[in-house]
Amino acid sequence: MSDAVQPTAAEVRAAAEAVKTALDRHLAAVERRSGDDDPAVYEAFNELAAAAEEYDELLYDRHDEVTPFEIPGSDDTLPPYTGPEEPNALSVLIRRDYAVVEPQRLLAQAQRVEAVEENGATAAAGFDAASGTVHGALGVLFGEFEPDEIASRHKEFGLEEGDSTLWVTAADEPADPGEWLETPFEAIDPQRVVCRFDVSAVFDDESDDDELEDDLAPDSELDEDGDLEPLDADR
Repeated sequence: MSDAVQPTAAEVRAAAEAVKTALDRHLAAVERRSGDDDPAVYEAFNELAAAAEEYDELLYDRHDEVTPFEIPGSDDTLPPYTGPEEPNALSVLIRRDYAVVEPQRLLAQAQRVEAVEENGATAAAGFDAASGTVHGALGVLFGEFEPDEIASRHKEFGLEEGDSTLWVTAADEPADPGEWLETPFEAIDPQRVVCRFDVSAVFDDESDDDELEDDLAPDSELDEDGDLEPLDADR
């Protein structure tokens, strides 16, 4: 960082004072807490985390020094649950990211799916893997296989897994048919999230032994010659 954009010593000192103030507020909120999910404690926690992160960044920029604190990301915590104690309905929101790392493998698998279609239903649905387009091949594969099967066989389809998350949210009543189809992931109330599960490379602090085990795991999608194994035709 250049001298022109470095924080001043006064700014670093002010950030340190903000941490002290936020720490006192957090302790006071904890001492007055009304229950396990007291929103005042949650708010004070977030303020303390934000103040500590700001101080850590300024301290590093000015003095090339860090604090011993691990600042949790804002996405790692949820606000207190305020939904129904006995939900009558729930929604499961899933996002999985992939990178297309082997387009030719993807195209080959999609073409093979089309080849085993006896009634031409895939082609009639508007997908044309034979045209050689990646988006057409994706349409074929995701139209043929369930998302969980895509996840378990992603290497076979020339894909590489990225981040993924699963949210379970509670509702008072089931949604009306077609109510949310146009915008399925909007208007999610964080305080109605019952639980969530995140998978990301940023969480990978495991030892190299775990990575070695993954590298040595048998690749069930390839035969001994490294060719594609046949797809299930009875679908």
